[in-house]
Parts: sequence; C-alpha cells; structure tokens
Amino acid sequence: MLGITISDLLYRRRQFLIATLGAGLVFAMTLLLAGLTAGFAAEIDQTVSGFHADVWVVKTGSAGRIASLAPMPEGVALQVAREPGVRRATPVVILPQTASVNGGLQQVNVVGAPVGSAPARQPLASGTEVSGPGQVVVDARLGVGAGATIAISGRPFTVVGVTQDRTLLGGTPNVYTELRDAQAVAFQGAPIISAVVVTGVPTSIPPGLAVFTTTGIERASLGQMATAVQSINNSKLFMWAIAAVIVASLVYVTALERTRDFAVLKALGASSGKLYGGLAFQAVLVALIAALIAVVLAQFMTGVFKQPVDFPASAFVVLPLSAVAVGLLSSLIALRRAVSADPAKAFAG
Repeated sequence: MLGITISDLLYRRRQFLIATLGAGLVFAMTLLLAGLTAGFAAEIDQTVSGFHADVWVVKTGSAGRIASLAPMPEGVALQVAREPGVRRATPVVILPQTASVNGGLQQVNVVGAPVGSAPARQPLASGTEVSGPGQVVVDARLGVGAGATIAISGRPFTVVGVTQDRTLLGGTPNVYTELRDAQAVAFQGAPIISAVVVTGVPTSIPPGLAVFTTTGIERASLGQMATAVQSINNSKLFMWAIAAVIVASLVYVTALERTRDFAVLKALGASSGKLYGGLAFQAVLVALIAALIAVVLAQFMTGVFKQPVDFPASAFVVLPLSAVAVGLLSSLIALRRAVSADPAKAFAG
C-alpha cells in the first residue's frame, strides 16, 4: 500500500507541489503571526529590563502601563530614596511623542533619565551614550544614525548613539535623552516625572504612591496590547483552517481521480483502514513538507512587518504537530469517497 501511495505521489507531483507551496505559504503566515504575538511581549521585556530596576514606584491609581504612567512631581524621587531598603532611586520620564525625522513625522517613545544613570545606559550598536543636553540615543528602527538631527516638539536633538531592540507599542522606537530635555519635550520643562525606578526593595513608600515589580509593569503593559494579541490569535485560527482546506482539496481531488484504483484495492482485499492510511500518508507528507517550507519562508518575511517579530521556540514544535493534525483531518474528507468505491468497477471495461 505504501508503494502504491508513493507511486501516486510521484505521478501527481505537480498537483502536490502546488498544494505544498500553497500550504507552506499559509503555514509561514501562521508562524509569523505567532512571532508577532510574541514580539509584543519581547519588546516590553527588553525595554523594561533596560531600566535595570528591581521595582517601580508610580502614582497611586496608575495602571502600571509603561507608556502611559500618571505624571507626578519630581520631588517624589528624593522621598523614595530616603525609604528603608532603597539603594538607588532614579526619576524617569516615559511618554509617546511625535518626532520629525528626515522630513517626515514618526511616533517615538521619549525616555528621559539623568545622565550616567542605569536607565540611560542602553546597549549601543554604534555611537556613544547621552552625555549632555540636546543629545539622544535612538533605536535602529527610527532609521537614522549617529550624527543625524531629529526634532521632538520643535526641539532639535543630535543623535549620538544607536541601540537595538528598544521599542514599545508594536515597534514604535524608543528615544533616550537627558531627564531635563525629556521634561522640556513632554511637560514644557515642569519638574514632572512618570516613575521612580528603584534598585532595592523599599519596606515602605510615601503616601499617594504604589509599587510595581518589573514583572507587574510588563504584565500591565502587555495588557494594553490585549486586543491586538487577540486579533492576531484569531487570524491564526483562520490560517490553520485555510491550510486544512488546501490540503483537503488536494486529497479529495486525488481520491476522485483514483476511484478505480480504490475499487481494485478493495477487490484485492484492502480494508478501509489501509485506504485511509494511504490517504493520510499523502496528506501528512504534504503538510509536513509545507511546514518545513514555512520555516524557511518565515525567516525572509519578517521584514514585511515594522513590528518586532520574535519566533517562540514552542512555535517550531507546535507547527509540525499541527501540520500532522491538519493532514489527518484533511484525509478524513476523502475517506468516504475511497471506502464507497465499488469493487465491481475494478472489472469494468
């Protein structure tokens, strides 16, 4: 039975090739969607970890979303610094803004921190850290290099360094600058901050403030993207359905064309289980090859998206298992056609 199945695959190789490529493209999109979903969490984790904080102190009532923290007076940082258990308290400003870059407008996340502080020291791909007013370090997704000039809220800044993997809100690049410059851009120079990032764990905090762990900030920030994540996950289900339809169509058409073959096999004593095994083998083989093609295609398709794509290791385990499931389910559609073949047709003229 296996030999007959393989011979049929070779005989109909063009049909199987077209179906395999089609299913492979759909599987690649499914893999990319998984990478997009994971990308939301990855960019938040990378940005939050870049502050090198044990806990975050924010205004009471703030949801803990890193890009939308409630503003509070800068003096709060000095109060927090005096609390037991605090080794270092650094005031920071984090706020989405619009920047003028290369003659166009782009959304950015302005991050302000004192020069030389831990939040200001981001890993650099090129250039140097911010050392004074009027300077910024930008994420590579902004598309400018060291020496370029950008404007935020009408204020010019010189790019002195470029970092990587520092984005929020679905690929919006972070721009790191000195605290006073960030306050000038976001709050017209008023001594206001978004949070105090703390090294150490305070045993108490001043009234009107709340403490978030790094994990808590990440979880709350990811919750802001919940609608987008759910939409992407729903799209993944549609992709799996489309892949199943492609494979099922191929196997069903093959079953229609092999009606006489099935009649001969049944006349020779082949059971329904063996017929299904042959169909399932074809469907699973197509789905697995399509999954392999998808892994390759997905690597080249990441550049289509401006948002970070982070392929989780689990996706490369789920993909072949799902491909096998798609193949097995798809072959069930053609099974009825195979088992209904009349053995008498084997002797028809």
